Amino acid sequence: MHFIEIFNKKIIKHDLINKFNYTSIKNIPEIKQVTLNFGCKNFNIQKFATTLLALEIIAAKKGRLTIAKNANLLIKIQKGQPAGCKVTLKKKEIYFFFNKILIEILPKVKNFTGFKIQTQASTFSFHILSNEIVLQEFENQYPLFANLPHLDIHILTNAKNYKELMFLIKSNKIPIYQKQN
Repeated sequence: MHFIEIFNKKIIKHDLINKFNYTSIKNIPEIKQVTLNFGCKNFNIQKFATTLLALEIIAAKKGRLTIAKNANLLIKIQKGQPAGCKVTLKKKEIYFFFNKILIEILPKVKNFTGFKIQTQASTFSFHILSNEIVLQEFENQYPLFANLPHLDIHILTNAKNYKELMFLIKSNKIPIYQKQN
């Protein structure tokens, strides 16, 4: 087992039980899936190849192209053209991704104050700018990965309310931006 998975199952699960008083173990919120998405504004096969390769390096899983369902004149995408690439992580893959984000990427970012997150009922999302993704693989091949678009990260949970969701985010050590008064 991965140490982040052990931390989730042993510590965070018990903290949630103590804080919110669940009657059933099935009601305890957990992270169900993580979706990583690179959106590309213009169709260039070389750009899609590098973004797919970068996504595979970050997620340790093969990504797939997303196809535009409708035409969009603002970003010059026709219907049926590739619009980006994405990968969906589930179960053990989530913990390896959190390991890469929390231990390899975020400590190398200068002046990082936290993610600005957008929350909905049971999901939250944030994005990482391309110049913030600093990995050894990217540094070795800098000209190839220099112009990556920003990485959108959507995390789906089964939390029932905002307090549960924020407790789950903070207990997983995901740094979030909080405005100073």
